[in-house]
Amino acid sequence: MIIKTNPDEFENFVIDASNFKGNCEAVYFPESVDEVVSIVKEANTNKTKVTIAGNGTGLTGARVPQNGIVIATDKLNKILEINPTEFYALIEPAVLLSDFQKELKQQNLFYPPDPTETNCYIGGTVATNASGAKTFKYGPTRDYVIGLQVVLPDGEVIDLERGKQKAIGYDLSLTTQSGKNISLQIPDYTFPAVKNASGYFVKKDMDAIDLFIGSEGTLGIITKIKLKLLPQPEDTISCVLFFEDETTALNFLEEARDKSYQNKKNNINDNINALALEFFDERALKFLAKDFSAIPENAQAAIWFEQESTSDSFDTILEAWNNLMQTHNVNEETAWFAFSDADKEKIKDFRHAISWKVNEYVARNNFRKLGTDVAVPDTSFREFYFTLQNWAKQSNIDFVSYGHFGNSHIHLNFLPKNDDEFNEGKKLYKQICEEAVRLGGTISAEHGIGKAKRDYLLMMYGEANIRKMAALKKSLDPNLILGIGNIFDEKFLGQ
Repeated sequence: MIIKTNPDEFENFVIDASNFKGNCEAVYFPESVDEVVSIVKEANTNKTKVTIAGNGTGLTGARVPQNGIVIATDKLNKILEINPTEFYALIEPAVLLSDFQKELKQQNLFYPPDPTETNCYIGGTVATNASGAKTFKYGPTRDYVIGLQVVLPDGEVIDLERGKQKAIGYDLSLTTQSGKNISLQIPDYTFPAVKNASGYFVKKDMDAIDLFIGSEGTLGIITKIKLKLLPQPEDTISCVLFFEDETTALNFLEEARDKSYQNKKNNINDNINALALEFFDERALKFLAKDFSAIPENAQAAIWFEQESTSDSFDTILEAWNNLMQTHNVNEETAWFAFSDADKEKIKDFRHAISWKVNEYVARNNFRKLGTDVAVPDTSFREFYFTLQNWAKQSNIDFVSYGHFGNSHIHLNFLPKNDDEFNEGKKLYKQICEEAVRLGGTISAEHGIGKAKRDYLLMMYGEANIRKMAALKKSLDPNLILGIGNIFDEKFLGQ
């Protein structure tokens, strides 16, 4: 096992993609579950703080230590099994999503969760319950995790299989490999009825595995993951449409969303049933224009949609989309249709470029990222979107808006040029989160809370429920060593 103690050798472990920064004493690189257990047991005995690090693609500071040591999962990177008949895979946490997707494609298999940053470790996506564009149809990472091996903060190891260990009401009992019994009281707060990745997942009679998915390295260390797979779709239709006004774009998107919901519910696959429905505002398009010269100059908004198809259904599906385009007066001459793999990759590059270009801007100007991850109920989204646009425009701070509008989920990213604009942007960020909560939404739909958003989580759930989360953590981590500072402030772990 490699241990790095020279700060010059682990600079990339005290920062993440949001430019959140920290410090630590050492970084450990275990190569087996036994080595993870050994590190954790020693840390627990000495009450040394431990932070778990994936590949640094997160946007909330969750993998960034504030002190203590880091356990880097980099060496736990094996695909242990892919079973094409029972449609599952068994992997270690540091398998790259991109490598996993390539391997599955060769075997005609499909793993639906598709976070924008494919250089992420799958363990990190489980720890944050990550989402992506295909979440619109297929749901988040949680829906595909069917088994976990977890090292608990005292070094005990627990094996979880979906459907095998469930709470009775709000009482959950766990048994470790060594036979230790653990009793937990599950908090009784409720989630907003929107796409959500904020705080511990809790539910009456819940499955034990769901407690650890999205727990952001605070309840245990994931060392093995069993994932549900699907057959590889025969083909996909992918298209970017450009609009001369936002209202028309939103009208199109809402109708496509509602038709997709209805057809999914009725299992109709030869009509509009989108995998993804994504939106880009005028500023996002201008931000991308230098790299994508085919963006029309007069475009005020763009929508990217994607849908699975087969040779039998292709023409029918395309006709349905064309009819919807005609209904909303979409100019087909400016649309980007992708039927070949090469064209689909170009559209994928366009979709992903906005995220990395924002991150690049933030890093270049040495600011922490100010990008919303809020979602609200569908019925409130249009009003919410225009409210946010008005607030941002009145601030005179540069910004771009884009995101998973099919899920009523928006990423509005401020691009401050100086400290005054950054501080003003922080105030607006808080205001946006407050408005999302007021409308019955969430402050984090897919990126989690980490260290950067815990004050907003307090706003969302209130102190009483945050203390319930903290009490749950203390039941598993009485020495308070693991992922301290993630999800809620350390002060809530006091007596």
